Amino acid sequence: MHPLRRQRLFIVLFILIATGLAAALMGYALRENINLFYPPSDIVAGKAPVGRDIRAGGMVLEGSVKRATDSLQVSFIVTDYQANVPVTYTGILPDLFSEGEGVVVSGQLDSKGLFHAQQVLAKHDEKYMPPEVSEALKKANPET
Repeated sequence: MHPLRRQRLFIVLFILIATGLAAALMGYALRENINLFYPPSDIVAGKAPVGRDIRAGGMVLEGSVKRATDSLQVSFIVTDYQANVPVTYTGILPDLFSEGEGVVVSGQLDSKGLFHAQQVLAKHDEKYMPPEVSEALKKANPET
């Protein structure tokens, strides 16, 4: 093989290997930042990972909101009308948070099935519902 061709071959191989290595390292670094969405039916069915940051969404079950008298801790139930997931949150809830309304919570699920929310997001007007919540509710109740 001619020395010039050999040099070009090594350069091309180096570029391919370096690109593959960079893509692999980027994928490895970003896998911890992936925030997966699970409807309550999937969480109850055991499809959601325990102890990992995830998002869950649905409707806040009527009559389920309970506030602690001595702290900012709130517990409520998120439902897709097929399954219910109990949620605890410590902090100030969004102004638009209320029972019977759509909500998305970010946090971790424990081994007992309790969702510990680090962030609570409520819909921002009367007609909007997060796409993930809307799809999950349609799958759970196809006739609505």
